[in-house]
Amino acid sequence: MTALGPTDPADSNGSSDLAAASADLSLAERAALGSGAGFWTTKAVGPVPALTLTDGPHGVRLQDDRAGKSDHLGLAASRPATCFPPAVGLGQSWDAELVAEVGRALGTEGRALGVDVLLGPGVNIKRDPRCGRNFEYYSEDPRLTGTLATAWVRGLQGTGVGASLKHFAANNTEHDRMRSSSDVAARPLREVYLRAFQQVVQQAQPWTVMCAYNRINGTYAAENRWLLTEVLRGEWGFDGAVVSDWGAVQDRVASVAAGLDLEMPGTGGTTDAQVVAAVEAGALDADAVASAAARTVSLAARARAGRALPVGPSDPDAHHALARRVAAHCVVLLKNDPVDGTPVLPLTAGRPLAVLGAFATEPRYQGGGSSHVNPTRLDVPLAEIRALAGAAEVVHAPGFTTDGTGDAAALRAEAVAVAAAADTAVLFLGLAAHQESEGFDREHIELPPEQLELLAEVVRVQPRTAVVLSHGGVLRLAPVTAAPALLDGALLGQAAGGALADVLFGRVNPSGRLTETVPVRLQDTPAYLDFPGEHGHVAYGEGLFVGYRWYDARDIAVTFPFGHGLSYTEFGYHGLELAADAEGIRASVTVTNTGGRAGREVVQFYVAKPGSAVVRPPRELKGHATITLEPGASGRVEVLLPRADLAYWDTRAGRWIVEGGEYEVLAAASSRDPRATARVELAGDELELPLTLDSTLGEVLALPGAAETLGALLPLPQGAGGDGTGSGTGGHGGGDGLGVDLARMMASVPVRRLVSFAGGAVTTADLERLLAHLQS
Repeated sequence: MTALGPTDPADSNGSSDLAAASADLSLAERAALGSGAGFWTTKAVGPVPALTLTDGPHGVRLQDDRAGKSDHLGLAASRPATCFPPAVGLGQSWDAELVAEVGRALGTEGRALGVDVLLGPGVNIKRDPRCGRNFEYYSEDPRLTGTLATAWVRGLQGTGVGASLKHFAANNTEHDRMRSSSDVAARPLREVYLRAFQQVVQQAQPWTVMCAYNRINGTYAAENRWLLTEVLRGEWGFDGAVVSDWGAVQDRVASVAAGLDLEMPGTGGTTDAQVVAAVEAGALDADAVASAAARTVSLAARARAGRALPVGPSDPDAHHALARRVAAHCVVLLKNDPVDGTPVLPLTAGRPLAVLGAFATEPRYQGGGSSHVNPTRLDVPLAEIRALAGAAEVVHAPGFTTDGTGDAAALRAEAVAVAAAADTAVLFLGLAAHQESEGFDREHIELPPEQLELLAEVVRVQPRTAVVLSHGGVLRLAPVTAAPALLDGALLGQAAGGALADVLFGRVNPSGRLTETVPVRLQDTPAYLDFPGEHGHVAYGEGLFVGYRWYDARDIAVTFPFGHGLSYTEFGYHGLELAADAEGIRASVTVTNTGGRAGREVVQFYVAKPGSAVVRPPRELKGHATITLEPGASGRVEVLLPRADLAYWDTRAGRWIVEGGEYEVLAAASSRDPRATARVELAGDELELPLTLDSTLGEVLALPGAAETLGALLPLPQGAGGDGTGSGTGGHGGGDGLGVDLARMMASVPVRRLVSFAGGAVTTADLERLLAHLQS
């Protein structure tokens, strides 16, 4: 059996006991362990107990298999559970400790409901803002995603409930999602789309990994042996079970051969029989079925031990309070300009207030589809604002509807009148559930026109206007910046109303940060021309340049940059120090609260490699930390920027390489707000590539002494020496008469072509002996 990870409650003896009891299972029984009994449960086979898996990741969405009311689309009712902020909101906290708290609470509720595996977290990268499932994912950046998801998994699994890391891999569009092929080159696949998965697997050891619907470079994820066996298990050391996304398996036999362990949901035994028949016909190795069964048995052992862990009772009130505290840390203050010398926010209790917008009374707090949670309670923003407004009059007007019903002009006129009569207006804008959801991608990133019309008229009559945004995917906010104050709530879960009220009135100082770049227009986005693909293929033409990497490399203006977020106080940075060692770069900087309120700052560390020999983004996030300071106080923030995170994927060597030389580290408040910069030398990895007849002349001449050795064999152009000093021999000259740099032109010539260029003076055998000599 596979070893159990350090975050697992199950010990090796418990796993071995169950494995021993399962050793005599028949082929049919082993095949039966590889598919579900129903929509959310596995089969009990021999001594192996049935398991319950259910959707997450921001709440426990438990439906009743036995009542026949189960589905994967969020249609049938589920048991009440705390709806915490979905990943789009939770990610904006940038706070691994808070995320771990949410994981622990989810585990406690899962245990109370008899859940063994919670399906989450989702760690796919937000490649394009139109992707309908972006609300389930953390960020456009793999390092931030991996750090937060690692904390979530550790928090959850510490309670005895397993995680299911999803959707593996490159699942970045909903269009044609069950057939579409994500066609992505090796470097972006490794450095962007697989990196968060790798971090979570190696640092948190989730019990399961869920393979995606889509194909990767033409092969279905569920049938992709390279992905599931060579990379996940062979390179990363994953010791858990691979579970399919619900309905992702089109060929169970091919999937088992590739490394899939558990097909969900159940198929009534149809695919079990196919597996048995394939083994009996010699089309499938029996060892593959045995290995898959063994991993399912190991999962059952972990679940059995997890059920025995002491976990306190699930407290809905305490979890709602946690959801409110977490959500408040996820709110991003995008803008807070002064009006008549005073910032619009925070609001002052006791002053007349207009609260506008349909979302003030019908909050949008989670996404639609398989992760839709039945909340234990729901905070309504208007009621929570009134609770904190003191004796002030708080008047509400909807201003618009989200379903197109009602007289838009009359609703708008009413709201404008209410805004004009108040001291300040708070306007709730955003997207309704039917405008973005799992299952389809958006066609644009615009707010509905009736909302923008309302905003323009309200700002005209009420200069002190604060806009509160609710949405699962990035919106074009250029028109919304007409308001002097903007709060981005994304999706904040069932306590959104209370959390927003806390931030609006300054009971909580806003400290959330954007996890995605807000573009000026959709046409500026990296994947604009390649999304959502056509004829079953999505070309990842932007390569490495996803999110802020794209905007920075092309120097494109943005409305709000990645990592941006303001506060009701201010922070200064100084004294950035760097030290390189075998583990990476250790960075530390002093942060001072220079304002008048206590607050939390998110310190972001970006790394650049000046003069790199490979294509790189201008800078990349490699670490971050949070610090909470009283007014006037200072504190030192220290982080390790791991050496592994500084590596690039070398396509020639097929491995990670740390490039040696000088690195620049920026301590920043966003990707475009560096506060302190320093440089440090880092030792690189040795990279010796074999020379072949297809190596170029330039690659050969880069070796010490190669120019002299090669020059003794045949004439070289003047200046063709590897040191650039014109050490080449022979009389071809520099090519001035041809109007070219002959040395640079010849550098790209494969060595084997020298046979024809040398006019018979050298043979292929001569060149092979030369290469062998140089490499020896």
